[in-house]
Formats: sequence, structure tokens, C-alpha cells
Amino acid sequence: MKKKKILTITTICSIIALYIILHITPTLALRTHLFMSGYPVIAFTTGIVDDEFHNRIDKQILESQNAKCYTLTKPAFEKTTKGQLRNYKVTKKGILYFAEYYGEL
Repeated sequence: MKKKKILTITTICSIIALYIILHITPTLALRTHLFMSGYPVIAFTTGIVDDEFHNRIDKQILESQNAKCYTLTKPAFEKTTKGQLRNYKVTKKGILYFAEYYGEL
């Protein structure tokens, strides 16, 4: 009984630690989002650069959301819309970062 409880606590702590590690930087959060969205190869192979266009145009909105935009150098390709998923917004909440698709324009 005691071993089972220790194993359960260790497993839960490991999952929490992994979640925190995968969201501790903007690029890790973006790569995690890509991986979980079904683009594992892109998550590991693409370059990530600042999206100067969106960061400049949407500066006030992004600052109010504590966010920044990034562009993938090798974007994911969505088969249903036949579009490239190039631009992402990464928001900082506390010490963690969370990514979401931002769109083209």
C-alpha cells in the first residue's frame, strides 16, 4: 500500500515537472504546442524567429496580453485548408509560456 502511494505521488510530481519544463521558455512552449497539435517533425526541425511584422503592428495588444509573436522558418502545413501555419503568439502567464496559432495577417 505504501509503495503504491509513493509511486502515485512520484508519477504526479513527474508529470507536473515535465509540464513546467515544457513551458518554461517561449520556444519550448511553441515546440510543445506544435508537437501536441500533430506536427512532431516540424516541432523538432523548424527554426523560430521573432515575427517583427506582428510585433510591430499589434504592439499595444500584445503588450496588454504579455505576449510576443514568433514565425516558424519551416512552417507546418495544414492539409484541410492547404495553408501554412507560420505565425504563433506566445503568452507569458506567471513563469510559464503558452503558444497559440496567430494567423497570417
